[in-house]
Amino acid sequence: MNRLIEPSTIELTQEQSAILDRLVAGRGRILGPYKIWIHSPAVASGMEQLGTFLNKSSSLSPREVELCILLIASHWNADYVRRVHERTAKKLGFTDEFINALATRPRPMLADPHENCVYQFASALIAGEKLSDAEFKATETVIGRSGIAEVLVLLGYYTSVALGMKSHDVPVPE
Repeated sequence: MNRLIEPSTIELTQEQSAILDRLVAGRGRILGPYKIWIHSPAVASGMEQLGTFLNKSSSLSPREVELCILLIASHWNADYVRRVHERTAKKLGFTDEFINALATRPRPMLADPHENCVYQFASALIAGEKLSDAEFKATETVIGRSGIAEVLVLLGYYTSVALGMKSHDVPVPE
């Protein structure tokens, strides 16, 4: 059964068409998760704004964004998300050894203090740990309140991507 249904342009509502046009204009095509979210136009619109911000305008570096994505993909055993983002992570300088170690405890350390802070903060959140006041303050000092907010939303956004792709049984790309 094909769980991922891309509605034909004839079946789209006016609102869905407008969102689809925005997606195609900005990204060149409609990506997998949006084929899920387009069935709820308000969700697709909100997720498009979040996704575009997180991937293009975030205060987090591209490496920090990919770290968070790979951590959440590992947490949810989301092979599709992991495979797609491993390629990007490698282009950004992450080694296969490091990427494979993301699923282990204790997690590896990063040399860059900002990256390491994002990494440790995201890892703690995903593990369900409650940060002490001192840990939270240290995180705030390094990445700021905007960084904290963006890590939280990034993890939530890619949780939705991971679960959407898994629940729709989207094949893992080669």
